[in-house]
Amino acid sequence: MDYLTQIYEHVVQQRPLSQDQALWLLEQAELLELAELATLVRQRYHTGRYVTFHIDTNPNYTNICETACKFCAFYRTAKQADAYWLSVEQVLEKIQQAVEAGARTVLLQGGHNPQIPFDYYLALITETKKRFPQVQPHFFSAAEICVFAKQFDLSITEILTAFYEAGQRTLPGGGAEILSERVRRKIAPLKATTEQWLQIHEIAHGIGFKTTATMMYGHVETSVEIVEHLLKLRDLQARTGGFYAFIPWSYKPAGNRLGKTVTQGVSEAMYLRIISLSRLVLDNFPHIQASWFSEGRKTGQLALEFGADDFGGTLLEEQVLRGSNDLAFMTVEEVLHCIHDAGYIPVQRDTLYQTLAIYETPNYFKNRILSPYSELIN
Repeated sequence: MDYLTQIYEHVVQQRPLSQDQALWLLEQAELLELAELATLVRQRYHTGRYVTFHIDTNPNYTNICETACKFCAFYRTAKQADAYWLSVEQVLEKIQQAVEAGARTVLLQGGHNPQIPFDYYLALITETKKRFPQVQPHFFSAAEICVFAKQFDLSITEILTAFYEAGQRTLPGGGAEILSERVRRKIAPLKATTEQWLQIHEIAHGIGFKTTATMMYGHVETSVEIVEHLLKLRDLQARTGGFYAFIPWSYKPAGNRLGKTVTQGVSEAMYLRIISLSRLVLDNFPHIQASWFSEGRKTGQLALEFGADDFGGTLLEEQVLRGSNDLAFMTVEEVLHCIHDAGYIPVQRDTLYQTLAIYETPNYFKNRILSPYSELIN
């Protein structure tokens, strides 16, 4: 019996993959065979030809940041001319615009700005819930929360409890990058450690939050570190059950310090390999999200055949990848069109994957005119 057949039987029996098996799949398996295996796990969770998406936005409340990650083209020092810190009202104006466009999720993150008081963060949550009860505030990554704890001399539990009591119920999975201290020392030495990132999500799950998890690959990590990242997430999920989706994306080298030494992006094939491997290793995660926004619409469509079940959001506003000249835009109609063209039925969801609408046929199109940004889409 060859190694692939052994792994196939392992997957069919719903047994967790070992590190050696995952590493072999990442480095040696044929891409289409990997896709076939990942589809088995996808179908375990999601029968039929349904693919979810949501209408969301990702504004930033400040670009002032002391952490200065080497891969980031977004952050500014407080003295730079284009540095900013939005007031609560300015953030709410952005949320209002997104709500008028149909958004149900607001992913709000920002730089690590020592000028901002704790009451500001609480006000963002309470005012969002008060003014826009249909919106899920999906605010503040683990990296931000780690900074809050140090800045305000509060425990992680105290901070997360305050956010929960203010009305927040989910946390974004940003700031994970690669969960390896060797990697983090090279690309983000001032950021939350691997242990801190995992601990914050574990505490959040214990309080009652549901969270996502992410991975940014394609820079200085090794294949072993990619696999270890996934295994750490799987182990935490086995303990808490608090993760509801995983979203990987590739590093963008333009416009940041790391890009001076890591100059080449990764291939579409590698992204599809990562999607399939994620679906196989993270067999206790309900959802794997295709990142059309970071990888391009065609790659996003392909990812649906490699284990992903979700097409992500419309991202009505986004500034971080824009800083690396990685621009992609789609209207809601274009997202629906992409999902249908890939052979699937679009299902609009909320943050926690509750169904809002099902688009069985493509008759919602009044025309096939693309958005003004279509020429920017890969």
